[in-house]
Amino acid sequence: MTAVSRYTAEFGFELRTCWWAEREWPPEETTESTVFVARQLGTGRRRWDTIVLECDPDALRQRATFGPDRLDGDLLHVVRNAPAEWTYYRDALPDPGYPWRYVRESIHRADDRGILETHKEGNRIQIRRKWPYPDWLERIVAIENKPDLDRSAARRLGTQLEYDVAIGLADEVWVATRTTGESVEPVLLEDLPVEAGVLAFDPETLETEVAWYPRTLAVEEPGTRILERPDGGSRDGSAARFEYVDPEWKAERRLAIAERAYERGWRSFADTMRPDCRHFQLREQDGQLLPYCGAKDHQPTARECSGDCPDYEPEPPAWRTKGWPIEGGPGKRFKKLLADRRRRRRPGLDSTSG
Repeated sequence: MTAVSRYTAEFGFELRTCWWAEREWPPEETTESTVFVARQLGTGRRRWDTIVLECDPDALRQRATFGPDRLDGDLLHVVRNAPAEWTYYRDALPDPGYPWRYVRESIHRADDRGILETHKEGNRIQIRRKWPYPDWLERIVAIENKPDLDRSAARRLGTQLEYDVAIGLADEVWVATRTTGESVEPVLLEDLPVEAGVLAFDPETLETEVAWYPRTLAVEEPGTRILERPDGGSRDGSAARFEYVDPEWKAERRLAIAERAYERGWRSFADTMRPDCRHFQLREQDGQLLPYCGAKDHQPTARECSGDCPDYEPEPPAWRTKGWPIEGGPGKRFKKLLADRRRRRRPGLDSTSG
C-alpha cells in the first residue's frame, strides 16, 4: 500500500499526527513542559481531533497521586476545595449550585477511590484532603486533522475554527494537513481564520513545516459561544446568535477536558475497534503501533473495524484459554500493550496504585 493511500483516511492521518506531537511538540521550538496527547475530545458542542496538553512536569507527577482515572467535575469540586484539617463538608466546600446530596455522593466516591479522607461526627460528614490538587495544566492546543482539504471540507472547517477562536477554550488552534510540496500550500488559500495555525505534515516521514503560525487565544478572558449562524446563503444578512461565557466557566471546562485527556490518551483507539477479531493486528512503524486488518489488507478506520464488519471473526476460544500468549487472546494483549504505552506518558503512575 502506498503512503498516499495509507493515510488518505482521516483516522490513520490522525494517529500519525498524535505520534508526531507526542515526540516533537512544539513544532520548530523547544519547551520545558511535559507534553501528552489525546484525541477526539472536547465539549458537548465541539470535539477536537487531537489535543496537546502542555503541563508543568512536577505538577503532572503530583497529579499521578490521584490515580490514572479522570476526575469529573463533581470530584474536582471536592478534591480541589478539600481543607487540610478536618472540617464539616458544607463549611469546607463552596456552594455547588445544585443540591448538597450530590456533593455527598461525590465525597463518598472520592473516599472510595482513596483520594479524600472522611469520617463522621454524629451525623455530620467531616472531610480532609490527602494531597493538594496540583495546578498541572499549562496550555491546551487543539489540532484539526484534514489530510485532504477540499472546498466543502474547508467550509466546514472554517466554521469550526471560527467557533474555537470565538470561545477561546484552547490556547491555540491548528490545522494539520498533508503536505503537497507546492510553494504555497493550498490550505493557505482557503478562507480560514487567521488566528489558526497551519501545519503541513507528511504522515509517512513525520516531516513537518509550519505554513502559518497561530495566534495565542485569550483563554483567561470572556469568550463568545456562537449558537446559530445565518444559513440563507451569501446574501443572507441576518445576524448570528451568540452568548458570552465567563472565564470561570472556561477554566472549569479546560480542566475537565484535561482530566479526560489524562485518562484516555490517544492510544485508546482499540477501545472503539475490535481487537478480539482474529484478523486484527498491530503493526509497528517508527516505533508506533498502528491497527491493521489482515482480511482487508489495509489499515482500517474505526468505522470499518466493528462488529458489523462482514469479515469480523471472533478469536477462536482456544486462543483465549490456558493463558495464551500471556493472559487471554491476542486482543487482550494488544489492549495491554497500548495501555502500557499510554501509562508511561503519565509520570508517576508507575509508582501509584490502579
